[in-house]
Amino acid sequence: MIIVLIIKRITSTLIINKFTFFSLNLISLILGFFIASILSTLPSQTGEWGIINAAIIVTINELISKTIYRLKKSNTKRLKLINNIRIGIIYGLFVDAFKLGS
Repeated sequence: MIIVLIIKRITSTLIINKFTFFSLNLISLILGFFIASILSTLPSQTGEWGIINAAIIVTINELISKTIYRLKKSNTKRLKLINNIRIGIIYGLFVDAFKLGS
């Protein structure tokens, strides 16, 4: 809940500063990629929590997807930015999985 409020405050601040929506999309994708690297490195410090953390990440991802695609008709910019963060997290986790596989 706190993360949503932080994202809401950051997006409203960035929109006030007249960033273009394209640059906001890129920033949100990079932020998602950064969050994915945090999510993949912190739980790996304790190896026994890997499966539980993966389940939590997938559950949160699916809940965000369900919310975004249910409210797709409203077509707000914040929903698109949150969706871009979610896509960045998924992309970052795939990149980390390929790094572990090699």
